[in-house]
Amino acid sequence: MGTNVLRTTSQMSPTSALSKTILPKLPKLIHTSSSTSFLKNSPIYSLPTFSNTLKLTTLVSKPTNFPNFSSGYLLNRQKNLRFLSMASSAPIEKSEDEWRAVLSPQQFYILRQKGTERAGTGEYDKFFEEGIYTCVGCGTPLYKSTTKFNSGCGWPAFFDGLPGAINRTADPDGRRIEITCAACGGHLGHVFKGEGFGTPTDERHCVNSISLKFTPANSDALQ
Repeated sequence: MGTNVLRTTSQMSPTSALSKTILPKLPKLIHTSSSTSFLKNSPIYSLPTFSNTLKLTTLVSKPTNFPNFSSGYLLNRQKNLRFLSMASSAPIEKSEDEWRAVLSPQQFYILRQKGTERAGTGEYDKFFEEGIYTCVGCGTPLYKSTTKFNSGCGWPAFFDGLPGAINRTADPDGRRIEITCAACGGHLGHVFKGEGFGTPTDERHCVNSISLKFTPANSDALQ
């Protein structure tokens, strides 16, 4: 999804360390990736409700200033989110018809057919609220908002996922590495390394907004 974004400006070192995240290791699935195509239109669909949505618990720590790496200013992070997820150790498996029944056509195209939303159209591209990003297909926690940064690539960018939440599979041509939800295998996007953003991992997880669902830090789901 997308292409590598090369940076020639000097790197910025993060001013604070990320808090440790405790998450039960999720089972790993191996999926075959296919070529990526682009949507010409990005209509808004309502998100489905899932009976197996994970219960989250949030703990608040000291306020943290976190850098917006590409633009060079600091995002004031009032909370470092730590949480435990309660999930089955079994992978989430559904037939194609079952996925179609719970996903919108656009969500099915991205998550199950490895499509890509048009750059700059995603809901979370320039969104920097405090909270947790989960898989829209199965509710598995994937990213903390404290790992999100503004890469300018046109898709939400994260420098790291939650431990065990994301699988990586090299594309057949070897040019990119696909990232998928470790629980349900839903396509998220691709990960790139060495682009010079100065992130702690030197990685950019380029993720489709449609693959994600955001839960605010002050939501009842995180209490």
